[in-house]
Amino acid sequence: MQMIYKRIRDLREDNDMTQAQVGEKINVPQRTYAYYETGERMIPPAVLCALADLYDVTVDYLLERTDKRK
Repeated sequence: MQMIYKRIRDLREDNDMTQAQVGEKINVPQRTYAYYETGERMIPPAVLCALADLYDVTVDYLLERTDKRK
């Protein structure tokens, strides 16, 4: 099952960052991060946590399990 992680793209754009900038901040290559945004690769738990920390939101928010950021 392919999952598109719409919120990580929205958060990246809301913070005026490129895929390369986010990848650098969470320590993954830009290409890998791009695969996460499009759902071509599942996001590993450690990366989900890094993204949640970067954007100051919960992992559940990133996964669209809730609309509450905190």
